[in-house]
Amino acid sequence: MTDMLTPVLTDNWDQDRAWTLAAYEQQGGYVAMKKALTMAPDDIITAVKDSGLRGRGGAGFPTGMKWGFIPQDPATPAGRKPKYLVVNADESEPGTCKDIPLMMASPHTLLEGVIISSFAIRANHAFIYVRGEVLHVVRRLQRAVQEAYLAGLLGKDINGTGYDLDVVVHAGAGAYICGEETALLEGLEGRRGQPRLRPPFPAVAGLYASPTVINNVESIASVPSIIGNGAGWFASMGTEKSKGYGIFSLSGHITRPGQYEAPLGITLRQLIDLAGGMREGHELKFWTPGGSSTPLLTAEHLDIPLDFEGVGAAGSMLGTRAIQLFDETTCVVRAVLRWTEFYKHESCGKCTPCREGTWWLVQTLARLENGQGSEGDLDLLLDQCDNILGRSFCALGDGATSPISSSIKYFRDDYLAHLDQKARGAGDRPGCPFDPAASTHFSRAGATAS
Repeated sequence: MTDMLTPVLTDNWDQDRAWTLAAYEQQGGYVAMKKALTMAPDDIITAVKDSGLRGRGGAGFPTGMKWGFIPQDPATPAGRKPKYLVVNADESEPGTCKDIPLMMASPHTLLEGVIISSFAIRANHAFIYVRGEVLHVVRRLQRAVQEAYLAGLLGKDINGTGYDLDVVVHAGAGAYICGEETALLEGLEGRRGQPRLRPPFPAVAGLYASPTVINNVESIASVPSIIGNGAGWFASMGTEKSKGYGIFSLSGHITRPGQYEAPLGITLRQLIDLAGGMREGHELKFWTPGGSSTPLLTAEHLDIPLDFEGVGAAGSMLGTRAIQLFDETTCVVRAVLRWTEFYKHESCGKCTPCREGTWWLVQTLARLENGQGSEGDLDLLLDQCDNILGRSFCALGDGATSPISSSIKYFRDDYLAHLDQKARGAGDRPGCPFDPAASTHFSRAGATAS
């Protein structure tokens, strides 16, 4: 089974002190950067386009195409402005944990990608925006940047090529909304993190009203392998429209949780086999293909290809490939309520549908979870979701509705069971037929849902 894995970004994670410059260079680090600095910037962009690399932060937009939007004509006002690269490392959605281990284990993989990408878009300043709570990651990145400066890989006249690049590691203030690219720019400029109205788009007027490329950590970290091995090598993996490899984060009721780097298009059934199966004695009930903001899927979707098109056809989104797996001991109502509480807390409050809507979603879900609601509340929930979806200022509101509407679609009986439980007055937790301890990893042997 392990021959399905394609360790590229994760290949050096088990090396002694893999996060240091010496260890990274010993594994061939910065060779691709040296090659890239001898190429024409447009040729690098073409290579990334030809590779088929799509954004690894959730949306899946073609990376090379995004780079190509940056105006370069010095005869135009936008073309004369400085260009910026911003790396979105504000990873903070429940279940999503691939960029943080990547930056911890091998920060120089990201830095090499930053240098190549900045050179390609003619940027002389790059920023890595990291979630402020992960102080250990911030410190590791800062040390890696320091090592790169001391080695002449950053700063003035890199490798004697005449190219200058400064990199800043910026710690955010702990707002999930800053994972949205324009809210990230607001935070980077020192303002409250709130989404911007578009257009203008960041490629034309981004950081400091200048042309800006904003890419996810994994997207930028994938660039060195494309330049080093060729666009054809990268495109040979994955599926027709979803090329390359990606890090799949498996968590929850799985025997061996962790990061599994594999070609896009692998199935969940194959990933579960690689991870040793579901925890002993239990079966898969539902899962998230791309974090808590993507519609839930069930065991009937075990064999869909995990690429942008396959997951989309199943009614969900590949997102960040944050696969959370839940077995039959899990109360889907309780799980969805916890996620919704997170989105309510993290709403920036700029728009009414999200600010007010997420609050009302929590009230309705909590009533149902406690067995105090009625069957009509399910229709009320769907109506609330309908009034948020597509009407909020950014995707946070849309994401908050996804687990709710999909859970009602697949597990309506679970919701109704809460009402039945209250009616018959059974159980230690009136309203919920599930034992919350049964779904924990430290649950007693043979724990059941009853």
